[in-house]
Amino acid sequence: MKNLVDQLGRPGPYDVKVGDLGVTGLPGRIYVPVEGSGGAGRVGRRGRISVPGLVFGHDWCTGVDAYHVTLRHLASWGIAVAAPDTETGFVTDHAGFAADLESSLQVLTGVKFGSGTTVTDPDRLYLAGHGMGAGAAVLTAAGRAPAGQDRQNRPSLRGVIAVYPSDTTPSCYGAARRVETPGLVLDAGRPGTVPAGNASRLAANWRGPVVYRRILKGSPAGFSEPILRKALLGGAGPEFGVQDLLRALMVGFITGDGALDSSLSRDCATFHDPETAVKGTATATRRELFESLPEFGDPVDKLQQALLKL
Repeated sequence: MKNLVDQLGRPGPYDVKVGDLGVTGLPGRIYVPVEGSGGAGRVGRRGRISVPGLVFGHDWCTGVDAYHVTLRHLASWGIAVAAPDTETGFVTDHAGFAADLESSLQVLTGVKFGSGTTVTDPDRLYLAGHGMGAGAAVLTAAGRAPAGQDRQNRPSLRGVIAVYPSDTTPSCYGAARRVETPGLVLDAGRPGTVPAGNASRLAANWRGPVVYRRILKGSPAGFSEPILRKALLGGAGPEFGVQDLLRALMVGFITGDGALDSSLSRDCATFHDPETAVKGTATATRRELFESLPEFGDPVDKLQQALLKL
């Protein structure tokens, strides 16, 4: 597993083009694997190359610039990525940002990239986000049909990736109870100076299959890339090794789902096993996550523990 994580943490075989999502009326960026450079796309009708698509939501008080290396990394593995650059201010509309993620999904399924020979497969779509963006991704995914099912004429989803999710209004924890698609929930192992969300609660509430991993050396602000911003808002220093690990887990989750035509797909299937050990992470079962929530704790046991500390 270590060699596989190391491999996925490095850029993939595709060259990448970066475009302006704003031409569709929505500020942001789009990262596209260049057709023919990596060989992981599927050739469909009229010779078009079909690739998976992912919409990414940024954290509070950030923008897509803070994730340039990460989004380019995902595209280098053959994934078309759209990242709206909205709700970047101090006061944010979480429901509005979720709507922008929804619009970006529609854009991904309706646009031809490059010379027009690359398109996104509507049956291979993912949502992902960091912090506020992770919570908004869950809001967008709630009630949406898993891949292969048609519901309300909206694009179906293959999976959702929540990196260090934070609280949202409406609640992403309540919305998780209506997310049927597989999820990857990544928790920060170290606290930040800015209050964050509760990743274990999000994973415990997930309706569909979910993999929960706590990143032992990760902090809530550590996934974004500008070092100065992280020092001011999250108290995090450079976390280059952690960022490589997070990118590998994201690529492995998508590759293991069979969304990429890659020789690594069979090996990466272990990324969907909630008990698979990955160096630098800790896992927990859904039962353990539920039991860790304060409302499910034993009040007598908690009282005894408190008395022992006196």
